Amino acid sequence: MPANFRLLRHSRSLTRTHKVAVAGAATLGAAALAFTAVPGGAHTTTSADTVAAPVKVGSQSVKDVKADVTDQLAGQSVKIQAIEAKQQAATKHKAEAAAAKHKAEAAHQAEKAASRSAARPQMQTVAASTSYGNNLDGWIRQSLSIMRQHNIPGSYSGLHRNIMRESSGNPMAMNGWDVNARNGIPSKGLLQVIQPTFTAYHVSGTSRNIYDPVANITAAANYAAHRYGSIDNVNSAY
Repeated sequence: MPANFRLLRHSRSLTRTHKVAVAGAATLGAAALAFTAVPGGAHTTTSADTVAAPVKVGSQSVKDVKADVTDQLAGQSVKIQAIEAKQQAATKHKAEAAAAKHKAEAAHQAEKAASRSAARPQMQTVAASTSYGNNLDGWIRQSLSIMRQHNIPGSYSGLHRNIMRESSGNPMAMNGWDVNARNGIPSKGLLQVIQPTFTAYHVSGTSRNIYDPVANITAAANYAAHRYGSIDNVNSAY
């Protein structure tokens, strides 16, 4: 091998070694230069006096992480409050709906009760009917009751006196000899009234049979009230 070729390869090998050594020397030289550059009366800053930079977790500082956590907690609190408010609103809505339903049901029940009451026949208190005997006393008393309802004047004694004079208390009595009989309209019944008079002064609620005792008495009393003021004022044929 030529001598100059060996020298060249050796030269290249030294060059790489020298590069490493030169780099290390340069680093030490820079450090020494920095140390000597500080003035003699100046205070060198130690690691204790140096303000520590924010510690980073990955690519984010602890301060930023804390802020993110605070924001997340605040967001969670807002969400919880929103959920609670929604639950309270739902509970209130249910309570109001239940109250409205109860009120509607009560109104419906009241309406049904009112409808049943309206549909139910109204029971009226009716006084027990007075029982009258089927005799002269009973006929007079029943006739007086009807007369009072129609404002027809008369008394028991006035009726009884005229009945006894006219028919002796016989409801089927008929006069076949007086002027009315001669004219073809004989007097009939307890108070001896003719048919035209009975028909004209008939009182509603009584029989239309002229021989009916109560109907005969009441019609005759009505006629006497119009002509004489009362049956009590009659003391002879009328």
